[in-house]
This record gives sequence, structure tokens and C-alpha cells, in this order.
Amino acid sequence: MSQRTVFGYAILVGVATAPSQALAQAEPVDPGTTGPAWSPYLVGALIGVLSMLTFYFSDKPLGASTAYARLAGMAGRLIARRHTDSLHFYTKTTPAVDWQVMLVTGILIGGFLAAWTGGEVTGRWLPPFWVERFGESVALRLVVGFLGGALMAFGARMAGGCTSGHGISGALQLSVGSWIALIGFFVGGVATAMLLFHA
Repeated sequence: MSQRTVFGYAILVGVATAPSQALAQAEPVDPGTTGPAWSPYLVGALIGVLSMLTFYFSDKPLGASTAYARLAGMAGRLIARRHTDSLHFYTKTTPAVDWQVMLVTGILIGGFLAAWTGGEVTGRWLPPFWVERFGESVALRLVVGFLGGALMAFGARMAGGCTSGHGISGALQLSVGSWIALIGFFVGGVATAMLLFHA
């Protein structure tokens, strides 16, 4: 592994996690009721920097959905190697830890640090708005979350990109398809929010 690649990995994880201490908020907040603990303008600017660094170090656009496909392939190789290797997708995409997997790792770490430094770690399974509208069943919340994630993953692979691949990198390059996908993200997000908050 070259020094440039190692440095690139460090930058990707660092940009996703570094600003947490500078953005810390003194008083705990209840997510969804008091506004974001982190400045959306600063975070947006950092995402732009991350996108530029991704192009520089990997010559590829920022994206996350392929990382999940790689991880699924790694799991598939452990369970059914012959079948996994026979799939057309994995003849072109090697199931291995690469910069996109490291990016997703950085997103998870950064998300935790953002919640922790912003006083938004609640330790609860169900947010108040969910309990108010759908009851206190943790199982229902997990099933809906799993199904939603599966639909998002399917949609991202079918569309050839996720919110970061189309919404950030593709839109940044003025790709027509990415702008269409971005409009779809917002329409779907607004419809889902209206369903959750006004049901």
C-alpha cells in the first residue's frame, strides 16, 4: 500500500471525525427538538472539502453504497465463497476493505462523536415522535428501520449511486442524472417526514 493511499485513508477518516471537539455544546439537547448541535454550514463545508480530497487521492467520486456491497461480498465469501465469486458484480468489484469502507467507518465514528460532543446521546431505542405516533414496540422500530435500510440500499444500487454518490459528487460535477436523483431524494424525504410527523 503506497504512502499516498495510507495518507488518503487518514484524511478521509480525519475529516469525518476531527471537528467534534470544536463543535461541542455545553448543555445536553434532545435530538429533533432544539435544532442541530453542529453547525450545518460548517459540516456542509467539510463535506465539500472531503469530496475534493476524495477526487484528489482516489481519482473517484465520493460514495458509500459500494462499501456496503464490498462488505456484503466479504460476508458472502465467508458463508458461500463459490456462489459469491460467481456473481457478476463481484467479477468487477473485489470484496475487500478499501477507501470507501474506511469512509463508512469514519462516518460511523464521526456520527457517534457528533452525538456525544453535542450532548445528543440519549441511550434510548425509540425517539419521542416515534412513540407518539407508532407506540412503544422496539421490534416494530427495528423491523421498519431494517426494511427502510434495505429499500435504500436497493435503490442506491439500482440508481448507480447513493445520496453521497449522486447528491454530493454527481451534483458537484453537474451530472444531469445526479440532479434528477437529488430531486428524488428530497421528494422522498419530504414525503417520509410528512408521514412521520403528521400521521
